Amino acid sequence: MTELPSRDRVDLTNCDREPIHALGRVQSFGFLIGVTSDWIVSHASTNISEFINADARELIGMPAREMFPDDTIHAIRNKLQNLGSRSGQELIGGVSFRGNDRLFDLSIHVSGETIVVESEPHDGALAVIDEITGVQVAAERLNRADTPEKMLDFAVRFVRALTGFDRVMGYRFLPDDSGEVVAEAKSAGMEPFLGLRYPASDIPKQARALYVKNPIRIIADSHDDGFAIEPAPASVADTIDLSGSVLRSVSPIHIEYLRNMGVRASMSVSIIVEGKLWGLIACHHDTPRALTQAKRNAALLFGQMLSLILQAKLSNLSHSLDNRVRDITNAISRSASADVKIKDLMLAQAEAIIDMMEADGMAIVRDGAADIEGMTASPDELGLIARALNARPAGMIVATNQLSTIVPEAADYAERVAGLLAIPISKTPRDYLMLCRREVSKSVKWAGNPAKPVTVGPNGARLTPRKSFETWAAIVNGQSEDWTPAQIRAADQLRITLLEVVLRLTDEASSERKRANEKQELLIAELNHRVRNLLGLVRSLISQTNGGGMSTEEFVRVLDSRVQALARAHDQITKDNWSPASLKGLIRTEAESYLVGKQDRVRIDGEDVFLVPVAFSNVALVVHELITNSAKYGALSDNRGQVKVSLRRGNDGSLFIDWVEKGGPPVKAPTRRGFGTTIIEHSIPFELRGTASIDYRLSGVRAEFCIPASHVRDAPSEVPASVVLSTEKIAEVPFPAEVMVVEDNLLIAMDAEDALKRLGAQNVTVCPGVDRALEHLEKNPCNFALLDINLGSETSTPVAEELLSRGTPFVFASGYGEKSALPDGLDTVPILSKPYDGDGIRAAYAAVMPRAVVP
Repeated sequence: MTELPSRDRVDLTNCDREPIHALGRVQSFGFLIGVTSDWIVSHASTNISEFINADARELIGMPAREMFPDDTIHAIRNKLQNLGSRSGQELIGGVSFRGNDRLFDLSIHVSGETIVVESEPHDGALAVIDEITGVQVAAERLNRADTPEKMLDFAVRFVRALTGFDRVMGYRFLPDDSGEVVAEAKSAGMEPFLGLRYPASDIPKQARALYVKNPIRIIADSHDDGFAIEPAPASVADTIDLSGSVLRSVSPIHIEYLRNMGVRASMSVSIIVEGKLWGLIACHHDTPRALTQAKRNAALLFGQMLSLILQAKLSNLSHSLDNRVRDITNAISRSASADVKIKDLMLAQAEAIIDMMEADGMAIVRDGAADIEGMTASPDELGLIARALNARPAGMIVATNQLSTIVPEAADYAERVAGLLAIPISKTPRDYLMLCRREVSKSVKWAGNPAKPVTVGPNGARLTPRKSFETWAAIVNGQSEDWTPAQIRAADQLRITLLEVVLRLTDEASSERKRANEKQELLIAELNHRVRNLLGLVRSLISQTNGGGMSTEEFVRVLDSRVQALARAHDQITKDNWSPASLKGLIRTEAESYLVGKQDRVRIDGEDVFLVPVAFSNVALVVHELITNSAKYGALSDNRGQVKVSLRRGNDGSLFIDWVEKGGPPVKAPTRRGFGTTIIEHSIPFELRGTASIDYRLSGVRAEFCIPASHVRDAPSEVPASVVLSTEKIAEVPFPAEVMVVEDNLLIAMDAEDALKRLGAQNVTVCPGVDRALEHLEKNPCNFALLDINLGSETSTPVAEELLSRGTPFVFASGYGEKSALPDGLDTVPILSKPYDGDGIRAAYAAVMPRAVVP
């Protein structure tokens, strides 16, 4: 960037003219070779001699085959074929140069007419597959997040765990190109940057363009001045373009910026949505740090996955708004008729429109009058606003977050209306639907004052990065929140619908309206078909229930009880996506819902079983009728009788259910066969191909049912009683403030950290190995620890012994569930089996803190 004349106004936007792609230098963690299309060396960085036996100047003009072995040139040619005409990079791992035994990883791209080959030392111990597998699992976690903020929060934590940087920030660009740190993961003791906002000039335009072109950028050492590329260019125009370079050196302006922050190394991963720079994952480190190619590729792949998933999430959010406006416009369209005024149609949807557009009020200005909902300007003020809008082109939506720029008088009532979105709903006269937002005083955090006087730095009379990152708050008055593009698009959809309704009410409906009506008729026909089916089912149930001369009250009660029994059964089988459900749970639910105060007199013996949905619904009606009859006439009709339900399995897997009532009043067999008796005797044989028998003994009703094995499933294994603690007791256990997790799987560690914080831990430190854990214990307090037994090539035994000597409570975690590998003295420590959750951790903590458990 050339020096500016002293008469020029100096601000951060001057950095936009710095040719950061043509600095002609590379960083020191690798070297660069440029080759012409006919395979002659045209460029070489001066630090090449530090890696291989070669001199940069002597290489210029040499045939490339004298440097690269034939198989390497063959591999480079293949990569160039893959590149074709597109921009980007291709990678080759573990190659050598002639006369050198050392292996290197190559990054290859094309700059103009030059084939650029960048080389870094090869790390033979790279676990590339593990890195990629970790990214794949992390991508699945990203997909579970339902907001961009949650996605970035997970992303910064994952990238920090993956790369080891001291600080990783999720940086989102705002409509004015300023940026905000919306997520952060950092080392303990570092100053937080979360919530800080930076002016657009902090990342110049040409830098933003390079972030899109080359989505990962690493600066290994901000104190590294880099090495020149030979031959020296005669002018800036002759300097090799390093836009796609991995080793590209760093702008002096940015170097000074980093040094002012105390940052020695940095890395940026671009978040690109729909081809535009949406944000960055920005990494900082206090010491020099050069990631291997495999680590960078894993971070790059994660950034690409984050970008794709974020783009899909943002699209879904946008579609959600589209669906809401479609519901509103459909409601308006359905209600439109010749005897309904357009303003009444809109006022009926006012609450929904205000909520959808995140407005504070809505006004309909039509025929010189104003109808108001919520907080808006007064009718006179609205009239003045409408006259100002009339001076603009017809049919245009007007959206502003500062109404006073259109109507100067609006500055006087900005506390009520500072932002306006005006939707024209007619051509002549000019009528408007106006959405209003009140003033929002935004306390915006910036990394320094953008109006701070310029200081002269080591680069001469030009602006240097601000040397202080103290927060400067800018209070913006007279403005509202910005209207988002999605909201403006929704407003346009609303405008089109309102204009169509106006045309329809004046008998000028378009063909599009006719097609919409046809679709609506098809929808109504389908709905009508489904309603008829439902009415048929209800009619059948009513006709079967209505017998025997019941009173109206009794008929309603019986019918309601049967419908409720089916509803309760439906709830249980749909709770887990229409899957088998517990028979014991069914009996208990029916008893609890029907026998108020008597459900403890129904005893269930035998192992629980699960019934498939079709059987579950039928058995639900049978159980309901049995309990109903017992409560009315049998053992449950007084205060003494009991019901015993026995469950047993046959040799073929079938299920036998024995229903025995005793201790109640004498039983009489029914004199007529009602719908309830029919259900008990015939539902299981007819619907499930099973058997049913019922015996009305004087001492109590006895019934036996057999359900074929095809309808029966084994109940899932329950959690061992030793692991499950009473939640009522555990709820009162105060969770410790300082917790350490020793876990070598970063995703499991992140889950444990989240669970512990939800349980009340204030500070959770995650250590991937023994050394880090012991170092943490030496310098920091610890009230409780969760130790993974197996840590790859080591175990957590030394950490456990140290905690034992300190008297610090801890538990082990293991995927094996075995204690045999633990040495003497540790074999009594509880083991939490993987996978575990917050309840498991809480129970484990209560197990090692018996004094904290309420007796």
